[in-house]
Amino acid sequence: MNMERFIKIAKKIARNPTSLAGLLLVLFYVAIAIFAPFLAKPPYPDTPYQMPQSGWSAIPKPPSWQNPFGTTQGQYDLYYGIIWGTRTAFKVGIVVIGLALIIGLIVGTISAYFGGWVDEVLMRITDIFLAFPFLVGVIVIVAILGPGLNHVMWALVIFYWMTYARLIRGSVLEVKENQYVMAGRALGTPGYRIISRHILPNAIFPVIIQSSMDMATIPLMAAALSFLGLGAPVGYASWGQLVSFSRNWIVSSTGGNPFAYWYTIVFPSVAIVLYAMGWNLLGDALRDIFDPRMLI
Repeated sequence: MNMERFIKIAKKIARNPTSLAGLLLVLFYVAIAIFAPFLAKPPYPDTPYQMPQSGWSAIPKPPSWQNPFGTTQGQYDLYYGIIWGTRTAFKVGIVVIGLALIIGLIVGTISAYFGGWVDEVLMRITDIFLAFPFLVGVIVIVAILGPGLNHVMWALVIFYWMTYARLIRGSVLEVKENQYVMAGRALGTPGYRIISRHILPNAIFPVIIQSSMDMATIPLMAAALSFLGLGAPVGYASWGQLVSFSRNWIVSSTGGNPFAYWYTIVFPSVAIVLYAMGWNLLGDALRDIFDPRMLI
């Protein structure tokens, strides 16, 4: 990317308030993930994702100097869980999307470039995976492998690579009809070189946009599985588990106040919503940036 193109992209983001807001939100969460050891020092250095407990009471405690966001049932520190839960969200998103993207790019690119029986076989395999209901398939895999964050990530990869395979296939089918690709073939350029130097660089933009939006979707799916008890183990810093801890305290009759334990649901929910909003706004910005009309 040359400097002129970079300046155009920067100006486009700066002029669009929603794009700028999305970028700032993402950078905010990136900063939290990077500086998590300083923002919430782990009491157990060997297991930093294990949330500290200040007691064993089943009743949550309100925010205090010791626990700025309060505690959940079981006295897990909400502040610590949200800070380190940010790292969990990034870890799940990067690992799942990275592996699914690699598989999808390989399958979709080979299928579209070679066509014929290769395309038919690979796309029928893709259709078989697409035939399974996504969430049901993930739950079945996790149930077979057993609860755990690593098992959740593998299950998500198994049932998510097809999205990228279909997307890159359609893009490659369009790009490979360009004259520079046909010229490369006529000159006897090896297929792998044509794919790596000419096709993928021009076909990958829709996949980049989709993956940026999936950085919001995938951690939410992992959080939902943690909420159901299929994800992270008890006490692991995960936003889904924090929401699960709050399910019995969303409405309470303590002292006649139905929202006496509001902090148990508000803080984790705000963290999840802002994280998803940031990536979705950034995805919209990337869609506008990579719009071919911008090159005019």
